[in-house]
Amino acid sequence: MTEINEIKPANNRELVLTRVLNATPAQLFKAWTTPEILKEWFMPKPYALALVDMEPRDGGKFRTVMTGPDGFHMDSTGVFLKVEQDKRIITTDAFGPDWKPTEKAFFSAEILFDDLGNGQTRYTAIARHWNVEDAEAHEKMGFHEGWGQVATQLEEVASKL
Repeated sequence: MTEINEIKPANNRELVLTRVLNATPAQLFKAWTTPEILKEWFMPKPYALALVDMEPRDGGKFRTVMTGPDGFHMDSTGVFLKVEQDKRIITTDAFGPDWKPTEKAFFSAEILFDDLGNGQTRYTAIARHWNVEDAEAHEKMGFHEGWGQVATQLEEVASKL
């Protein structure tokens, strides 16, 4: 896996991770939209997904329950804003099912799968925050390290699909 800097943050509320992964867009998309497969790679180890409930379609729900060391537990609810087969996924935690606003929106994520041929994909994850403080907090939480580890785990899982 090679790190490349193809897409730059548009402003100081965006965090961007771009990698070239050894998997096709179809394999990566399947890993992103199949609950059982998502559980295998979505959280940086030793964290895990205890629950995935999703409807990968425009307006569909996206709920995860994350667990980890020291009793870590996070229940996240959101929706898919846009789902383009093998190309792009956009989610947000600003809304839950039935378009009900959530208590506190943190960010929206856009995931891009650009086919490079020869079984490789430029994978770009963009986290867009409502304010600079949330973007800075996400960066301090280890956005690049954590999402980078997750991209490696995604590649390992998706390349075998």
